[in-house]
Amino acid sequence: MDFSASNIALWHSLIQLGLIGLVMLTGNLMRRKIKPLRLSLLPTAVIGGFIALFLRQMGYLPFDKPFLESLTYHMTAIGFIALGLRAPARSERSVSRELARDGVNSGAFIVSNYLIQGIIGILVMTVLSATLMPDLFRAGGLILPMGFGQGPGQAFNVGNTYEQAYGFAGGASFGLAIAAMGMLWACIGGIIYLNIQARKKKQAVSNAEQHLIDHAQEPVADEGEIPLTEAVDKFTIQVALVLLVYLATYLTARGLTQLFTLPALAGLQKSIVPLIWGFNFLIGSSLALGLRGVLAGLRRTRLMNRKYTNNYMLNRISGSAFDIMIFASICAIDIADLRRLWVPFLIVTTIGGLVTLFYIRWMSHRLYPGYQLEGMLAMYGMMTGTVSTGILLLREVDPAFRTPAANNLVIGSSMAIVLGFPMLLLVGLAPRSDSMLWTTLIVCAVYAAALILFMLRRQLFGRKKG
Repeated sequence: MDFSASNIALWHSLIQLGLIGLVMLTGNLMRRKIKPLRLSLLPTAVIGGFIALFLRQMGYLPFDKPFLESLTYHMTAIGFIALGLRAPARSERSVSRELARDGVNSGAFIVSNYLIQGIIGILVMTVLSATLMPDLFRAGGLILPMGFGQGPGQAFNVGNTYEQAYGFAGGASFGLAIAAMGMLWACIGGIIYLNIQARKKKQAVSNAEQHLIDHAQEPVADEGEIPLTEAVDKFTIQVALVLLVYLATYLTARGLTQLFTLPALAGLQKSIVPLIWGFNFLIGSSLALGLRGVLAGLRRTRLMNRKYTNNYMLNRISGSAFDIMIFASICAIDIADLRRLWVPFLIVTTIGGLVTLFYIRWMSHRLYPGYQLEGMLAMYGMMTGTVSTGILLLREVDPAFRTPAANNLVIGSSMAIVLGFPMLLLVGLAPRSDSMLWTTLIVCAVYAAALILFMLRRQLFGRKKG
């Protein structure tokens, strides 16, 4: 075998990963040394991603777009699988009834945001297609909740599906750009709001205090776990479990795809099969939860004496996967693909960002009495960026996580997978025809109204009790 530089296949991936590491470290250095960047709360992955995007567009560094897109796709699934394998901590298992209720409400809150963002996206794209841009792909408005609410990986998957299956030119870059703009709304918009509303409550956290907080929130090991190093390193076990689940995810998706080759289901093949592969992270996280349950059952029946999963290491795997995913998704944006989409991009993201901010502020004051600001910042950060940006904003006002706001993101995200499943079907049905697009709009409006009534049930129907 040729190990020299002439063997492009041998060195290509390592060179790309090395470039990512170089720019990521540069972004981290800039964040630490440049005060405006530090105060903006922009994650290092976002800063590095924009630096890499500039260098790639200018031709200074040979970043490979297909490789970046594949990283975005795979890292999304790997991150969710690692989160799904985490065993609930004792504190999470003994959640009070009130915290559980807030978590359920938060799940409905998250999905209602998806629906409202989807309505905004469809309406904006429809108005533009009826006036300035008659050839605009109207169902592309559903990419807004994917980019703002679910993150770069899902925005890329849906945008790429619309581009490949329905001819939405530039759909993949449109999705990545919306996700990147969502990050800016989360960090820059969030810190501006925080400075205006929370000046009295804002606390500076020293490095020593932050270390104590991190240590208290996330123990390195739990009772009954396998040793750190024995016949195999504990971290190797975590990686092997994640890769095992991802292999099962691929086989499951492939099996589901084969079902739609049957004559009875062939009519749904065009709309459903791309969603199966596009939302492989949902299959992966579900299988991860299943494996976690199997391992817990084996321990309860004493067929297995040691605990093989380690939450600390799984969190590190998911954190690294999401950092790489965010970096790669921003760097993979093709500015040329957006040349015909700047108008809808700017209008959709501006209206979506403002409506999301005001809706979350309005609802948080009703759902989270006693910690409205903390609940609002955490939810706003997540609904325009990712869970990480929600935690970043929350730590500015609640560094030790004394309020239930962080818990709401954990439980709410789990509930949102169930409550938000119908919307994933609508994402696949909306592009098929004008009637399906309008049906999607109506269903989103009705479902959002139902969820809002559910969340406000105590205020609307519970006041006369007692």
